Amino acid sequence: MSAIGQGIDRLDGRLKVTGQATYSAEHKIPRLAHGMMVLSTVPKGRITAIDSAAVQRMPGVMLVMTHQNAPRLPKPNGQGKTGDKQGGKEQSKPDNKQQPPNPRLSLLQDDRVEYNAQPIAVVVADTFEHARDAARRLQVRYATASAQLDFQRAKLQARRPAAQPERPPETGRGNATRGLQNAATRIDVTFTTPMENHNPLEPHATIAAWDGDGLTLYDSTQNVSGVRRTAAQNLGIDPEKVRVVCPFVGGGFGSKGTTWSHVVLAAMASRMAGVPVKLVLERTQMYGPVGARPLTEQHLRLGANRDGKLLAVTHDTISSTSFVDDFVEPCTAVTRKAYASESVQTSQRLATLNVGVPTYMRAPGESSGSFALESAMDELAYALKMDPVQLRLMNYAEKDPEKDIPWSSKSLRECYRAGAERFGWARRKPEPGSMRSGRAQVGWGMATASYPANRKGAKASATIDAEGAVVVRSGTHDLGTGTYTVMSQIAADALGLPVSRIRFELGDTRLPEAPVSGGSQTVASVGPAVYQAALALRDKLVATALGDSGSALHGLNANEVDAVDGWLVAKTDPQRRDAMAAVVARSGGQPIKAEASAAQGDEKKRYAMQAFGAVFVEVHVDPDLGTIRVPRVVAAYGVGRVINSKTTHSQLMGGIVWGIGMGLMEKTEMDWRVGRAVNANLADYHVPVNADIGGIDIIVVDEEDKHINELGAKGVGEIGITGVAAAIANAVYHATGKRIRDLPITPDKLMI
Repeated sequence: MSAIGQGIDRLDGRLKVTGQATYSAEHKIPRLAHGMMVLSTVPKGRITAIDSAAVQRMPGVMLVMTHQNAPRLPKPNGQGKTGDKQGGKEQSKPDNKQQPPNPRLSLLQDDRVEYNAQPIAVVVADTFEHARDAARRLQVRYATASAQLDFQRAKLQARRPAAQPERPPETGRGNATRGLQNAATRIDVTFTTPMENHNPLEPHATIAAWDGDGLTLYDSTQNVSGVRRTAAQNLGIDPEKVRVVCPFVGGGFGSKGTTWSHVVLAAMASRMAGVPVKLVLERTQMYGPVGARPLTEQHLRLGANRDGKLLAVTHDTISSTSFVDDFVEPCTAVTRKAYASESVQTSQRLATLNVGVPTYMRAPGESSGSFALESAMDELAYALKMDPVQLRLMNYAEKDPEKDIPWSSKSLRECYRAGAERFGWARRKPEPGSMRSGRAQVGWGMATASYPANRKGAKASATIDAEGAVVVRSGTHDLGTGTYTVMSQIAADALGLPVSRIRFELGDTRLPEAPVSGGSQTVASVGPAVYQAALALRDKLVATALGDSGSALHGLNANEVDAVDGWLVAKTDPQRRDAMAAVVARSGGQPIKAEASAAQGDEKKRYAMQAFGAVFVEVHVDPDLGTIRVPRVVAAYGVGRVINSKTTHSQLMGGIVWGIGMGLMEKTEMDWRVGRAVNANLADYHVPVNADIGGIDIIVVDEEDKHINELGAKGVGEIGITGVAAAIANAVYHATGKRIRDLPITPDKLMI
């Protein structure tokens, strides 16, 4: 039986629950010292004085690194960039949406402060307690300057971002103005989403250790290769001199896809102090210097004829960015592809603030953009007196409406059907406020979910020894998503071995290179490379056996041999067989190794690749208190071939839970007088806990995709969050008759 598709337990699960999984801050390094960052307390200005001497005399302190004594870097990140965006300069950006941004880092090269919580010093001491105490006692004086901390004022100077492949600042097809004029029904609405922070359970952490001119970084990252490149560039050393190690990540959600300032600062401090340095961010330090989801304001106009056919859609987004560097939250991406409207017009603009650089956060753009689009579609359905599912079916896009090419696969119609049937959507009373459960107002809402099926080039190797043990390697990452397990399943299938015979190694730049684990692309990118490496190893084993006169398979052709349960077997005569381990042993006993790479060809030019789903939500609203409960969610998805049914279910469920948090709870509360988060901890930054979550019923429809990759697999890490916030907002309207267009939907907004 094929290992692919089976819901086997995660192979790293026992290590994690027994505390044997080694995270970045837990590596045992001799002579290890502890670093602590000091962050600015003003949003803009210059440092006029730092009392380093007093702190340097404190017990255990080995180094106080500031702009006054930090090493001068030969190639500072962002060289040639300006911190002043008011002039509207367009800056160079990554080549692809799923490459993490490369923001200008704060590496103590000058006395400027550009946002509150910017790194301005690093204290190194013999213990964590000494380092923390000394860092808190460091006295800093500033010459403050006027900061831009008002989004409403900043958006008056909103500017066009630099163009990027797959993320154009404007798009248009048809004539949206004429379409709106001809529409029988029009919707003109504005939605807003707040700044949000990632809050992975494991904080950002780096251990930097020099050995001569070689540097090893034990870093909590989604991109070991990216960390190596960025560190080498900033430190002015050969990338081959940098090794990055990360066998486990305690959650990233996009925040660890970028190399942030603390990574390079740890390396600088280690070199100055002459000892390895561990630098772990405190929870409060994760609000500012390591990215966040930016604020957005999204203006949508929809026009439809009396039958519900969309004649025009416009979607104009303004998102916050930083004076340090730009980041664009691509909210309009989902609108360009969602529905078969004759005319679609979108735009992206940036409002610049004195805050840390925003970054990718689970389903960047699609999560916030789907909230606006799918809420607007619900409003249009009510204006038309039309069922929300029927409206979406009326505008079903049979091909990619933006690129005018066929989908590689699309099962959204089946997702609508299966989800609605399981949820009982046919029993919904359409009038707002018409459904009750006791005193609670009951609302049913739905939304479409979608996310791109991304893929990049990757490499892998596979090796078998004389004992029959197989090691498969690729420099990818396991963020808690199940990479160790699914890659082992893929290799096992290709080699004809049980999963228990496979050991998968990842998270090291000494391994074959793999792309960033972001954009839900790891399985679709690394999986094919692993599959090809395993097939290449099988072919080598077969060739070795056929050329060995001592093998029972000697003299056969390669196409006459199969691999089954660790044996090479003649297809026409199963009694003729040779154990894989024996083949290796007879050939000299040295391990046999094969390598492979896999990359997308021109398929993406011929097919649009996207995952789709449909989310149905029930809410109960207390009419007196405005509290909202979500007793059940039903969601159906078409995500290509499922590699592991258990990890797929877990990823989709996790996305839905996050969508509930986005809809009802999550917001980084800022004191906009000083530009600092005031709820920078897990007590005050609200995320869902078990008691907040009701039943989650997930359906994965059968879907075959022959074009995305040879495995037919699409990513599932992010589609689960998309559409959920909108479905909740739509359900709240159905329950109460109050349309909330500003996230999160909190009781006070219902009580007004």
